[in-house]
Amino acid sequence: MAEKACVKRLQKEYRALCKEPVSHVVARPSPNDILEWHYVLEGSEGTPFAGGLYYGKIKFPPEYPFKPPGISMVTPNGRFMTQKKICLSMSDFHPESWNPMWSVSSILTELLSFMMDTSPTTGSVTTTVAEKQQLAKASLAFNCKNPTFRKLLPEYVEKYEEQQLLVHPDQEQVSSVPTQAEISSPLLDGLNSVEPHKDMENQRRKSLPTWLLLLLVSIFGVVMALPLLQL
Repeated sequence: MAEKACVKRLQKEYRALCKEPVSHVVARPSPNDILEWHYVLEGSEGTPFAGGLYYGKIKFPPEYPFKPPGISMVTPNGRFMTQKKICLSMSDFHPESWNPMWSVSSILTELLSFMMDTSPTTGSVTTTVAEKQQLAKASLAFNCKNPTFRKLLPEYVEKYEEQQLLVHPDQEQVSSVPTQAEISSPLLDGLNSVEPHKDMENQRRKSLPTWLLLLLVSIFGVVMALPLLQL
């Protein structure tokens, strides 16, 4: 269980992030556990990670900020192993170098910077530029399969759905057409009540026998019979 000082500190940091967002970084705590944070790093332009959206987790100890957190990444990225702790000077791999003044924003800024580096570390992997670029393109679709990601970071899910609409406009257009049941019933009832009435009237006109038509014309003449025929 988190200590009171830890809770207050993390609440303060979350308010600060909401008030002054950090470039290329989004982070928020789990609704059920303030010690578990979920983040997204946005790949910087001019790097193999450009366009990538990298989802991960930070797990804080109850003694935070006096002890460092553990950091891991969920999205395949070509730089770090997934679901494994990453060795950083700001992580629990190096408690001796931890500074209580560091915060969530400084930790993730450092992680993003270190991600652009090629220095090997515990939890890192080696891939080609082409492989990193391919993983960057597939990152958002991968993240959106994760239920926790979808729940805590809905703005990225919306972005993904917008991208899919551009790629498959016809498919979305078909699915967006309202069915009869989706249309408001008063309007539908009104339309249904009008059309049968017209059909009955047309049917009545067509059902007049030929002999009656000739009889009316012979008695009243064409001019006088027309209004009667239109009744």
